[in-house]
Amino acid sequence: MNFETAFNRIMRHEGTYSNHPQDKGGETQWGITKAVAKKHGYQGEMHNLSQEQAKEIYRLSYWDALHCDKLPLSVSFQIFDSAINHGITATIKLIQRTVEEKDDGIWGPKTDAAIHSIPPTIFILAFNAARLEYYSNLNGFKHFGKGWARRLAKNLCYSIEDTK
Repeated sequence: MNFETAFNRIMRHEGTYSNHPQDKGGETQWGITKAVAKKHGYQGEMHNLSQEQAKEIYRLSYWDALHCDKLPLSVSFQIFDSAINHGITATIKLIQRTVEEKDDGIWGPKTDAAIHSIPPTIFILAFNAARLEYYSNLNGFKHFGKGWARRLAKNLCYSIEDTK
């Protein structure tokens, strides 16, 4: 899995401009929240954030932050997608629960070793099960749960492609 492929997949999940009243993230463009865009120096109207600007934010804030280039190919997209949807700390905690490490939200040597020691297919199934459970406990599930479940279903389909 390379970043370009992962980004193109994310663009199939994420839409253009949104400002749904039930979405805690507030205004988003290409799945990038206004708060994240501002952290990266973006000062414009969210509906004007370009896909190229979003791509750079995704690379720096999520792909590189979670060392996706160093992960098994089939695992990197799953983690990247989770980080975009749940945030870095929540994703690391989900990873740690999946590999049965202490879920402190810090990617250290134990987490790194554990994620590389579990067969990718097993990790993907367990990780997506943990994500579905996480989603079901969110207040927004009644508004967004169907879309989140579809997202995970598509990700499981991607994992079939990635593990062939």
